[in-house]
Amino acid sequence: MKKLIASVLCACMISTLFVGCGGESGSTASNETADSGAADSGAADSGAADSGAAEDNPGETADETADSAGSNKGGANTINVWAFTDEVPGMIEKYIETHPDFGYDINTTIIATTDGAYQPALDQALAAGGAEAPDIYCAEAAFVLKYTQGDASQYAMPYADMGIDVDAALKAADIAQYTVDIGTNQDGKLVGLGYQATGGAFIYRRSIAQDVWGTDDPAEIAKKIGPGWDQFFAAAEELKAKGYGIVSGDGDIWHAVENSSETGWIVDGKLNIDPKREEFLDLSKQLKDSGYHNDTQDWQDAWFADMKGEGEKGIFGFFGPAWLINYTMAPNCGGTAVGEGTYGDWAVCEPPIGFFWGGTWILANKDSAKAEAVAAIIEWITLDCTEDGLQYKWANGTLNGEGGTKDAVASGTVMAMSDGSVDFLGGQNMFDVFVAANQFAKGTNLTQYDETINTYWRDQVREYTAGNKSREQAIADFKQQVADNLDVIVE
Repeated sequence: MKKLIASVLCACMISTLFVGCGGESGSTASNETADSGAADSGAADSGAADSGAAEDNPGETADETADSAGSNKGGANTINVWAFTDEVPGMIEKYIETHPDFGYDINTTIIATTDGAYQPALDQALAAGGAEAPDIYCAEAAFVLKYTQGDASQYAMPYADMGIDVDAALKAADIAQYTVDIGTNQDGKLVGLGYQATGGAFIYRRSIAQDVWGTDDPAEIAKKIGPGWDQFFAAAEELKAKGYGIVSGDGDIWHAVENSSETGWIVDGKLNIDPKREEFLDLSKQLKDSGYHNDTQDWQDAWFADMKGEGEKGIFGFFGPAWLINYTMAPNCGGTAVGEGTYGDWAVCEPPIGFFWGGTWILANKDSAKAEAVAAIIEWITLDCTEDGLQYKWANGTLNGEGGTKDAVASGTVMAMSDGSVDFLGGQNMFDVFVAANQFAKGTNLTQYDETINTYWRDQVREYTAGNKSREQAIADFKQQVADNLDVIVE
C-alpha cells in the first residue's frame, strides 16, 4: 500500500481530522521498515506503498505524525475511523468529496502494526466504548479473524444490521469468495469485507529472462519457473550460471509457502505446523546454501535495492499480488517512466505455486450510533460495483483522476469492466494473471494469531539457515515461543 503514512510506534495513538487534509496515500503494502509482510494493499493512488503486519505489513513508517483532532472527536456528527495506514482514511476522504451532502466529519486514528501496536490499542478502544470508540475499523489478513470470528468478534456489527442488502449486493458485485468467508462471523453473518483481491503472481525482470532464456513471454517464463518448487530451483540454477539470483531473499517465497498451506497455525486450539510451512526451512536453506539470492530481508533497504537492480547480483523476480507492484516495487524501481531504473522492465506470470498475500477488511462497531452513515461508506468501498464506486476507481487508477495506480479488487463485476495495462510491466495487462490467481485465495489457513506466530517462525528459520541452530532446535525454540506467549496448546 502507499506511503505518506501517519503512524504511531510504541503503542502511541495518532488522531487527526482527516476530512479536507488532502492525505491520500496509505496501505497495507508499502515500504515497511519492520520485517512484516502481509498485505495488503494500495492507497489513494499515491505514494510508495501494504498491507500486512509485522510479518505482513509493509508500508508503515514513523515519518509523519498528526495532532489530535480535538473538539470534534466523538461528536454527534463525527465518525471515528481506526486504521493501521492512511489508505482507508484516504478512501473515506474521497467518499466525502464526492458526496457533499454526507453531513459527517471523520476523525481518524492511525496506529502502525509495527511491534504489534495496533491490535492492543484497538482492543482497548472497542472495549471502552463510548463516544470516542471506533465506528469503523480496519483489520488485515494477519489478524482479521480475531475481529470477524475470534476473540474480538463480539464488537463487529453485521452488515445486514446496518441496512445493507448483503445477499443482493454480494451477487451483483461478484465478490471474491475468500474475502466473504474471512469476513463472516461464527453465526454466518457478514461483518467485514475487503476491497482488494490479493491473489499472487511471479513478478520478473524481462531483460534477465531474455538474457537467460531468450524470451520474456509470460507463458514461457511460467513454464521455466514452475509448476512446483523443483522446477523453480532448476530455474534458479540456470539463473545462477548467468550471474543472477532468482529472488532477493527467503522472504520472497514465504508468502507463497504460507498462503498455499492447507491448514493454519492453530487447529483445535493446538499449534499446528503445516507440512508446507515446515518445508520453508528446507527451501530457505537451499536458497541460501546454493547462492540463489542476495540474502536480503524483506522490507529492508537491501530488498528495495534489488528492485532497482542495484544489489550484489541482479535479481530475477519477486512473489506478490498487484499491490506489491504498484505500491512497493514501482516506488522503489529507480524511475518513474520506461527506461528509468527498472521501470518498464517487469512482467507477471503464473507462479510455481498458487498463493495470496494480504488484504484489508473493513468492519463497523455494533454500538455505533451512526450505522446508516457508516453503512454508506462501507458499501461504497466494498460493494458498489458501478463506475462511481471505490472499487472501479481503484482498479482503473482513477480515484484521484486519470493516470493513477491500478489494483486488483474484490469485485469480479468490476474486474470484468477494467483494464490492468500498466507501463511498469511493459504495457502488460496484469489483470490477465491476477484475476486467475484469485482462485488460490482462501481463508481456511488463517488464524487470529498469524501476525505473531509468523514472526516467531521466520525468525527461527533465519537462525537455522544462518547456521546458528539445527533444524530440530529451531523448531523446538519456535514451539517454546508460542507456548510462552500465546494461549495455545503446544505438544
